Amino acid sequence: MSESRNAILGKLRAGRDAHPLTPPESDFAVLRNKRWDGAERLERIKRMMEAVHTEFLETTEADWPADVQAFLKAQGTRNLLFGPATEAGARLSTEWAASGMAGGPELIPYADRVETFKERLFDGIDAGITTTLGAIADTGSLIVWPTPEEPRLMSLVPHMHLALLRADALYDTFWQAMTENRWADGMPTNALLISGPSKTADIEQTLAYGVHGPKRLVVVIVR
Repeated sequence: MSESRNAILGKLRAGRDAHPLTPPESDFAVLRNKRWDGAERLERIKRMMEAVHTEFLETTEADWPADVQAFLKAQGTRNLLFGPATEAGARLSTEWAASGMAGGPELIPYADRVETFKERLFDGIDAGITTTLGAIADTGSLIVWPTPEEPRLMSLVPHMHLALLRADALYDTFWQAMTENRWADGMPTNALLISGPSKTADIEQTLAYGVHGPKRLVVVIVR
């Protein structure tokens, strides 16, 4: 038995030495190797998100407040919730009032505690607008980073969520977004990855939108 055992082990060792195994890449290495060029990255994000009913409004740095206002007026939106303490919110407030667009939606600042604002938030707000940290090409997802100035409720409660996406803030993978923004150094209570409007399905697989959040997600691409 000992001679047979040694013979078998010898053959196994010889085969191992003749054909050494290459260690497999880690899951992280696979993520790091996913890459798309700039134009393809944005088109991939749009294609994947449109497949789950996300809408897009393309604009420029100079025109996005006016374009958002015109879009909402055309949709018959009564009002828009925004964070006045953010840079985007301050600009929106200034240019909204100066546009002179008659009959446009009312701009409502999120400035009160939720306990005092809850009734209007849940029953009287048509749309909310927030900034984003960017979007991920691998999964077709927005990165929404709630802050005290733009709390999570702004993107979850109104029937329509408008999300500002800078066209130069696009990432290939979730790994890249986490590492380049140093998420390990600190995160909010929750970060949101959003690919489309809220939806759910019953046992017959009939989709319903807006049950657990916004019925519409409109990504405002700012070039």
